[in-house]
Amino acid sequence: MSITQERKTALIEQYGRKEGDTGSPEVQISILTERIVNLTEHLKTHKKDFHSRRGLLIMVGQRRRLLDYLKSKNVERYQVIIKELGLRR
Repeated sequence: MSITQERKTALIEQYGRKEGDTGSPEVQISILTERIVNLTEHLKTHKKDFHSRRGLLIMVGQRRRLLDYLKSKNVERYQVIIKELGLRR
């Protein structure tokens, strides 16, 4: 259900703007997207796990806020990350 360290490192290398970049919006959005996908798969089998569902909604809201921030700062970077991750909007 959680993201592995190897996968997290790969996401940081792929979406980071420079070496060791873990705080840029692109990296944070990609990590949150990976966690959301994993948690969605968990909830497909455990339909009554409402505590995890609440955590999922919190992560989706956090990702939405990061996307809104990125869109307000740099529209080109926003469009690139949306396209690469396959997100709507």
